[in-house]
Amino acid sequence: MLTKTPHLFDDATRVAAGDSRWSGHTSEDYWAFVGPFGGVTAATMLRAIMEHPQRSGDPLALTVNFCAPIAQGAFDLDVRLIKANRSTQHWSVELTQGGADVATFATAVFAARRPSWSHQPAAFPQAPPFETVRPYPKNSLKMSWVRQYDFRFVEGEPQLGGAPHLEPASAFSKLWIGDSRPRPVDVLSLMSMSDAFFGRIFHVRNEFVPFGTVSLTTYFHADTEDLATEDISHVLAIADAKIFHKSFGDQSGELWSPNGRLLATTTQIAYFKA
Repeated sequence: MLTKTPHLFDDATRVAAGDSRWSGHTSEDYWAFVGPFGGVTAATMLRAIMEHPQRSGDPLALTVNFCAPIAQGAFDLDVRLIKANRSTQHWSVELTQGGADVATFATAVFAARRPSWSHQPAAFPQAPPFETVRPYPKNSLKMSWVRQYDFRFVEGEPQLGGAPHLEPASAFSKLWIGDSRPRPVDVLSLMSMSDAFFGRIFHVRNEFVPFGTVSLTTYFHADTEDLATEDISHVLAIADAKIFHKSFGDQSGELWSPNGRLLATTTQIAYFKA
């Protein structure tokens, strides 16, 4: 069993309840090119719902739309329960700074997951154990959020820093992902890890280009109880892309327990300039 002690991830996603709005603060430990790492922003918005007194059930789906840059500093979260019934709750969260227009908004579905017939047609992607795979050098990408994760590529390791590819390379990667300082995988870290794949266009072109996620959706196939039973600190992930066209490209991913359980699937659309 992993011990639960204060962690940079928990500091970065901390929220506080106010009279009418919740609030949070960006973290320099999870910074990307020009703003906070999108996975942590998504996890922070999810945490606000998780800690809301009206919340019932566990996350089933979260969609986050990144509308405008988020600056360093404090932000407000307008958290609203849109609709609820016996099985599901539908939520919205809007992130603003300094009274300006919405910078990021999310919609979420929470569900009371009851025992039922189960079947997992998807096959576990075979990979060497986490401990036997070489860690990816953290100084390869000059972003603080990358240092907070332990990436171990089985296939599709990015070879950045050399000459751009003359022909597009594969967009596929298979890798282990865990927190650099081990932390139990829960729904919040699972949300963040679902955005921890490097932009597929970096792999395909072997170079950095201006890039940013526009919309991210993650589906959860395990609830809080399931993840506690798994008792894991890293996941096996696969990521791929199907198209890059007219400044936008897709990206899809799967997050697996080392025990062979599919925990989450994710897809996003991202902007690029190339």
